Parts: sequence; C-alpha cells; structure tokens
Amino acid sequence: MELEDIYRRDLNLLIALRVLLEEGSVSKAAVRLNLSQSAMSRVLGRLRSLTNDPLFTRHGQHLIPTQRALELNASLTAPLDALCTVLSPEEFDPAQCEQNFKIATTDYAMQTILPFALPRIYEEAPGLSLEFAPLQHDQLMRQLTTEGCDMAICRPTGPVDPLQSDILGLVSVFCLVAKHHPLADKTLTLDDYLTYPHAVIAISDGVKALIDEALRGHPQPKLALRAYHLEAAVAMVDSLPLIITVPADLAYLVGEKYDLVIKPLPFEFKPFDYSLIWHPRTEHSAAQMWLRNLIKEECGRLISSRIKDMGFI
Repeated sequence: MELEDIYRRDLNLLIALRVLLEEGSVSKAAVRLNLSQSAMSRVLGRLRSLTNDPLFTRHGQHLIPTQRALELNASLTAPLDALCTVLSPEEFDPAQCEQNFKIATTDYAMQTILPFALPRIYEEAPGLSLEFAPLQHDQLMRQLTTEGCDMAICRPTGPVDPLQSDILGLVSVFCLVAKHHPLADKTLTLDDYLTYPHAVIAISDGVKALIDEALRGHPQPKLALRAYHLEAAVAMVDSLPLIITVPADLAYLVGEKYDLVIKPLPFEFKPFDYSLIWHPRTEHSAAQMWLRNLIKEECGRLISSRIKDMGFI
C-alpha cells in the first residue's frame, strides 16, 4: 500500500481499535474517546468494514476480540508507541545531550562574551560539542538556514525579520592608547580624537560605522591602520601615537593585558544592542531553547554587570 492510499484511510479508527481492546466495552471506550455510545458503535462498524473482520464477539457486556483483532493489536503496538513518542512534548536532559551546536558569532563576542557562558554550558551538558563560525552580517539568513547555524550572536546591523531575536544587553565603546601616548595622562578631547591617528579593528563588529554616524558633521578621524586583529594595532603603538577604538568591555579585557590606558569617548555615543538571533525553524526545539536561555542568562548578566561597572547605567 502506498502512502497516498494510507492517507485516504481514517487512521483514527486504529486508535479506536486499541481503546476497544483495552476497555473490552463499547460504552467504556466511548467515555474514554469522548463519544456517545451510538457514535462508538458506528466507529466499530467502520472498523469491521476496514478490516473485513467482526473483530469482537459479545459475551454479556464484554467484548471478546477475534484472532484478527489480536493480530492487529500486536502489529499496532510499535507504531502507536512511536506516534506517542513523536507527538509528546520534547523533553531535554542537558546531561544526556551529545548534540553539536553551530553558532555564528563575531570575534568580539567570542573573546568577550561567550567564554563566560562556556563553563556553565559544559557543566550542564558535558557531552555536547560547539562549533563557531565567523558571522557574516550580509549573509545572516543564509548562515541560519542553508549553512546550518543554530543561532548567531552579534550587533544587528538592520532588521532581522523573519528571524527571531533577543537582546543580550548594551555595549558601549572606549578608546585605548599606549602609556607613552601624548594623551595618556590627559583628558581626551574631541579635537584630540580627530587629530591623532586611529586603528580600526574588524573585531569591533561595525563600531566604525557607529562612530562615523556619531561624528557626522565633523572631520573624519585619521585612519592609519585597519586590521582584523587587535594585536596588529598593539604592535604599532610604540611607533605611532594610535588611538584604538573598541567595545568598552573589550577595552577593559585587553587594556590590562597589553598595559594600555583606557579613555572614554570625547563625544556622545549611544550604547548599542548585542543580540542572540535564531531562525524560526529552531524556535520550539527543547535543546535549542535550553542553550538560548543559558546563553541569554549568562551573557546578559555579564554584559549588564559590565555596563553598570563602567557607569553607563
């Protein structure tokens, strides 16, 4: 029998057969299936027509199954149990999880946000594996569909519909200069910011565009270096009086490491949202929901505490 032939059959009748076999009574089966007794009798008639077998004989008020009914019941056990499992709400036990999750993320988030969530992730789900892919803002939809990424962590650069998203927190921007920089012991002014050479780091996740917008109407800062890694800019601070503008929490993390001085921006800058983004296809997956909630809880708490420590709120 082909699938289309099965589709044309009323498979609910097979459920009714199982209930009749378990209850051994038309009236009890009717109560269980929320049917009237006459409707349940009609169901039994349709079952007999479907199987070309009487299925039951009556002994007083009790139904005695025929051999065919018993054979059908034995054959139905596995598929009906499988259907119950498929249609039951998905349960997820992190301790038993051995899934691989693929997350598209920026270098910034990889260095400053995610590491603080990883210990709890692996504590709760020691058997899972994580794969990180470089985030591509202009290909976000493709990454979350055909490229198989489960979620993304980034600063949205535009509307994300029809993707789903949740804000992890606000991120602001600070400047880094070397300790021997002419401005190291001075208050950074707007004129200073526009006069001294700058380094732009790809890890900053679009910060340059936000800075350009904030400085609209002013001369462009002097760009001396554009690099993918912060280390490239740090290597130049001994030979150039560079100002390196990066997300504030990254500034705090690397400032101490490289013995750099942290300076607030000398102009108004509105902190930007950092978000967790996913495709609707994973919206109701129990495993995905667990990981999203954990990342949101841990990373959101981290970002919130940093924002507060830095005096933004």
